[in-house]
Amino acid sequence: MGRAATKSDMITASISNYEKLNELIAELKEVELSTSFDFTEDTKKKEAHWGRDKNLRDVLIHLYEWHQLLLNWVQANRDGENKPFIPEPYNWKTYGDMNVEFWKKHQNTPLDDAKNMYKKSHSEVMKLAETFSNEELFSKDIYKWVGGSTLGSYFVSVTASHYDWAMKKLRAHKKRCLNM
Repeated sequence: MGRAATKSDMITASISNYEKLNELIAELKEVELSTSFDFTEDTKKKEAHWGRDKNLRDVLIHLYEWHQLLLNWVQANRDGENKPFIPEPYNWKTYGDMNVEFWKKHQNTPLDDAKNMYKKSHSEVMKLAETFSNEELFSKDIYKWVGGSTLGSYFVSVTASHYDWAMKKLRAHKKRCLNM
């Protein structure tokens, strides 16, 4: 399926990828959980996140923090506060630095806490999505604070697309562990 363009497709894709990610997490063996991520030998993995995240906790915290960005952004703007999605001092050119700050912030967060935070925030994002109509989510110019995009595209990005990103990372780690 391509990128969701309706509320129904967004909900379906988000739930499907969430379930697939949770199944993948449940299948991780102890060696995969205890071995640090290391993608330095793969020259195709150039993006900063390949070097940033070192374990499952880091991936789950990343998802949780992006859920929080969406939840806080929507709530603030619904309350009349003109707030950008990416909080200051960051922007879309420097959000990688923000991701590193999220990573640093949670280096002492236990894995079980990260799992619970991610599951709770996913549920909160899905409940929030249900409060919007298809038109509110996927028509442009409904909310000035969304800019030139659609609100639904943000929901897709922090759920289905981000879960896909997480699965790719975990599969690459599993493959690396098999070849060790």
